[in-house]
Amino acid sequence: MIAFIGLLIGVIVGVIWNVDIPEKFSPYMSVAILACLDSVFGAIRANLSKNFQADIFISGFFGNSVLAVALAYLGDKLGIPIYIAAVIVFGGRIFDNFAIVRRLLIEKAKSR
Repeated sequence: MIAFIGLLIGVIVGVIWNVDIPEKFSPYMSVAILACLDSVFGAIRANLSKNFQADIFISGFFGNSVLAVALAYLGDKLGIPIYIAAVIVFGGRIFDNFAIVRRLLIEKAKSR
């Protein structure tokens, strides 16, 4: 319930405040958002599997996003689009976690 309230507050704040992110930061923001979404879907999967741990989620949420942004920055400095690797990895993990969540929800619905 607390997570839902936090999500609702975040959406409301995002709608009220019109934040413009400069175009030069868009690769960094894209990989950071993907890393955060990967952590969220992983947390949903872990919660459905009954092995969710808040410290693992929080460390993964911030650690993954910082690492992804650092890789994007390093690639930017080297002139290589390394952020594409992060997009591929996090995108793949998001779809994997979503597939597992979907299967767990279907199995849960069938057992009722």
